[in-house]
Amino acid sequence: MKSDLEIAQEVTLQPIALVAKNYGISEENLELYGKYKAKLSQSFCSAQEGKQKGKLILVTATNPTPLGEGKTTVSIGLNDALNRLGKKSIVALREPSLGPCFGVKGGAAGGGYAQVAPMEDINLHFTGDFHAITSANNLLAAVLDNHIHQGNALEINPKKILWKRCLDMNDRVLRNVIVGLGNQADGAMREDHFQITVASEIMAILCLAKDMKDLQERLDKIVVAYNKKGERVYAKDLECTGAMAVLLKDAMQPNLVQSLEGNLAIIHGGPFANIAHGCNSIRATKMGLALADFLVTEAGFGADLGAEKFFDIKCAAAGLTPSCAVIVTTLRTLKYYGGLPREEISKENREALEKGLENLEKHIENVKKFGVPAVVAVNRFATDTEGELSFLKDFCAQRGVRCAIMEAYGKGSEGGEELAKAVLETVEAGEVNFHTLQTPEQKISQKIELLAKEIYGADGVEYSNKAREELKKLEESCYSNLPICMAKTPYSLSDKPNLLGRPKNFRIEIRELSLSAGAGFVVCLAGDVMTMPGLPKEPAAKKIGFENEKIVGIF
Repeated sequence: MKSDLEIAQEVTLQPIALVAKNYGISEENLELYGKYKAKLSQSFCSAQEGKQKGKLILVTATNPTPLGEGKTTVSIGLNDALNRLGKKSIVALREPSLGPCFGVKGGAAGGGYAQVAPMEDINLHFTGDFHAITSANNLLAAVLDNHIHQGNALEINPKKILWKRCLDMNDRVLRNVIVGLGNQADGAMREDHFQITVASEIMAILCLAKDMKDLQERLDKIVVAYNKKGERVYAKDLECTGAMAVLLKDAMQPNLVQSLEGNLAIIHGGPFANIAHGCNSIRATKMGLALADFLVTEAGFGADLGAEKFFDIKCAAAGLTPSCAVIVTTLRTLKYYGGLPREEISKENREALEKGLENLEKHIENVKKFGVPAVVAVNRFATDTEGELSFLKDFCAQRGVRCAIMEAYGKGSEGGEELAKAVLETVEAGEVNFHTLQTPEQKISQKIELLAKEIYGADGVEYSNKAREELKKLEESCYSNLPICMAKTPYSLSDKPNLLGRPKNFRIEIRELSLSAGAGFVVCLAGDVMTMPGLPKEPAAKKIGFENEKIVGIF
C-alpha cells in the first residue's frame, strides 16, 4: 500500500472556501491561508455563540502501545462515514506538535484514506498557532526576568520562579538550564527550565477560553512566581498580558481544512494529554456543534487520561454534554496487553486476547461512570482473524456495548460505515445521563483519590514531601475547588509504564502539584512524566526531506 503522504498528495483537494460553503460559511467569514486552509473570523465565531445544536461524539481509546491504535484515523473515518450516510458532520481535532512529528510518534493527521489535508502543512507550521503560543509564553518569561534585572519592585524570589520557557521541539538538554551567565547587564543568573509548547499553560488557556475577553482574564491569572514574603505573583502584576493577548489574537481563531473526501475539519489547539488536558479548543468544538448535526472529536491517549479530562475539565468548563464515546482498540493492542511478544502479535492467540481484554473492559467501565454510552471501534489490520474479531464482539455484547469493525484506513468512508451506524444507533437510543466525577465541592485530595481509585483502579495515593506541602497550600487557598489534571504515563492505567493490561495492587505516587490558575485546574505530576520530551536514537526527522520538489518522509 502507498504511504500516507503519497495517498494525501494524489488527492485533488477542493478550495477550502467551497468546502466551507457546503456548511453554511460564506467566504467573507473566512481568513484564507492559501487555497486549502482558512481561519474562521472573530465575528463569525462570536455570532455562533449559543447556537450549538449538534450531537457531540467523543473518540477515545484503550491505553496506547508502540503498535499504534489509529485514534485520529478512526475519528476522521467516522466523520467521513457519517457524511456518506447523509448526515452533516464535522470532525474537530488537535493540531500536531513538531516534537512528536520529528521524534518517534510522527504526525497527527490520520492515515491511509482517512486523513485531513493538506497533511504536510497541518503536521508542520500550519497557520502559526503554536508559534504564537511559544512567543506569548516566552514574552512572559522575558518580562519576568527583565523585571528582576530592573530592580525587582515586586520582590520576586529568584528561587521561587514557576514560569518556564517553552519550545515546540523535543529537546532534552533544555529541561534544566542556567540563564543569566555573563556580565551584570546579561541579567540575574538562576536555574531555569524549558517545556514543550504543548505543555505550556498558555496552550491550555487558548483551548479553554471562550473568547478574547476570557482569554485576557485567564492570562491575568497565571501564577508566575512567589515573592520574598511567600505570596503569589501573577502575570497581570508584570503588566504584559495585553501584549500576550495581541500575540494570540489570530491563534484564537479556529482553523478549517478538509478530509480527503472533502468533508470539513476544524483543527485548533493541541495540549498534550499526559501533561495537560489533551483536547482541541472549546471554540472549535462549539463551532462544529453550531454548524453540523454531529461533531466528532477526540481526546488524547486512552480514556483514563483523555476521556476523563474531556469530561471533567473541558465539558465542565464549556457546558457540553457528549452523546456517545467511541473507544478505539485493535486486536494487536489487546494481545500486547495480554503479554504476547511483539514478534508474535500478528498470530491468532485467544488466551492473550482474553487477558488483554481486561484493559478494554476497564475503559468501558470508566466511560460509563460518566453516564455516557460507549461504542467499541476495532481498527482492523490485515492479520486479524474472523475468530478473534467474533470473540471480541461477543465480549462487548455481553457488557451491553456495541462493537464495530473499522476499516477506514484502507477503504475510506465505506470502511467506516459499520462504526457510523453503531454510533447513530447508540445516539438515537438516547441513553445519556452525563455527569462529571470531579466536583467543586470535593477537596483536592479527594479528587486525586477519586481518580486513583475509580479511574486507574489503584488502592490509594502516596505523596512526596514536596507534593504534600503543595497540597496543603492549595487546599487552604481559593483554588481548592478547581479540577485535577493528572499528568502521568499514558501507557498504563497506573503511573508505571511497564504495568500493562489492568494492573492491581498498586498506588499512585504524586511527586508534585502545580497550580494552573489561568487554565483553571491543578496539575498533579505522577511517576516520571516529563514536560520536555527527548528525541529517540533514530528520530523521524532523519527521513523527512524533498524529492522531485515534493515533501517526503512525513507520516
